[in-house]
Formats: sequence, structure tokens, C-alpha cells
Amino acid sequence: MAWAILTDIEGTTSSLSFVQDVLFPYARERLAEFVQTRKDDALVLRILADARAEAGIELDEAGLIAQLTAWIDADQKINPLKELQGLIWEDGYKRGDFTGHVYRDAWYRLQAWKRQGLDLYVYSSGSVHAQRLLFEHTDYGDLRPLFSGYFDTTIGHKREADSYRIIAHTLRMTPKDILFLSDVVEELDAARIAGLHTCQLVRGGDLDATAAHPQARGFDMIKLPWSLSGTA
Repeated sequence: MAWAILTDIEGTTSSLSFVQDVLFPYARERLAEFVQTRKDDALVLRILADARAEAGIELDEAGLIAQLTAWIDADQKINPLKELQGLIWEDGYKRGDFTGHVYRDAWYRLQAWKRQGLDLYVYSSGSVHAQRLLFEHTDYGDLRPLFSGYFDTTIGHKREADSYRIIAHTLRMTPKDILFLSDVVEELDAARIAGLHTCQLVRGGDLDATAAHPQARGFDMIKLPWSLSGTA
């Protein structure tokens, strides 16, 4: 029998503050310079074309930069923007401007689950490229070998049940054999509708015994819905 754990990143394996206070401002500050200096790169050219198409209007370089910045300020989950942010963060990781934050309990438990034979996957609103970068450059080293695959919102939004059905189909697994971890109730609701097991990470505040989903303060408190080697 094969089981899998599908985990969110922001607020789940990594702190909200790392994403909101480190990554997003870093990309915003360097966006204009990046576009101006890399606009002739084939990959960047394609991303910028996709961004113009997403905007739905003709934009010159200055107008496009303004639109991308506005999307950042509005926390829009626009795929070409996320691709561009990932490239900017790649430069930052390589320069050592920051490392990818991962909670110690997540690092420890992910390793244990991997040793127990569970397949581990990531589903985040950040691009797959950005996900890989974060887990490659953590204070615990390169954690990418722990994961068997990554999903982002190109397969669907995280608050839509069909996204989780697509993931289960892609993994050739029945939904009940997948446990989804997130801090966002609406995402967990969608996953449960699709038939997945769920657990809500509550990194701050009190646990709610009446919550719609099982809750845990950290990965060390998560109770798996299956029995591994006779242990619940």
C-alpha cells in the first residue's frame, strides 16, 4: 500500500514572515532592474509576453513593470509574475542574501516519513521553480531529495476541489491515500471535498477542538490517518 503526504509551504513548512517579509519585498525591490537587464533572455521574454497577455492591454516596458508591481502589492497569484519572482529569488539564493526557512519540526518529521516509505509532495501557490529553490537552500541543507514531486497553481487554484482531484489522478493514487497539510481552512475544505485526508497547521494561537479539520501546532503533533508498520 502506498500513501502520500502533500504539503503546503507558507505557514506550514515555512513561516509566513519569511515569504511575506523576506521573499516578496526582495522581488519587488529588484523587479524593475531585473526586467531591464534580462529582458532579452528567451525565458524572460516569454514570461513578459505572458504577463502582457494576462494584463489584457498593450504595455510598454515601464507600464509592464508598473503592472507587475501592482500585482505584487495586491498579492495576486498571477503565474507569469510568480515565474519572474522565482528567477529573482534564484539570484538571491545564489548570492547568499537569504536561505529558505523551514521549521525544525517539519525538517525532522519529513525525514522520518521519508524513511517510513511515505511519498512526499509539495503544493504551493508559488511556482514549482520557487518551491525547489526554497528547499534547496535551507539551513538544513538541500531537502529536495525528500520530495517526489511539486505542484503549483498551473494545475488549479488551491481552494478548488478539482485541483486536488487532478493531483491524485496525476499521482495515480486514490484521494483517501493522500494527507494534505495546510494552515488555510479553505484549502483544506477543498481537499476534503476531493476525498483527501487533511490536517491544519496552527503555528500560533490555541488549538480548536471543534475545528472542521484535525489540527496540530507542528509536524511533530500530526497524527497520520494510516497505520505504518503497525504504529498509528
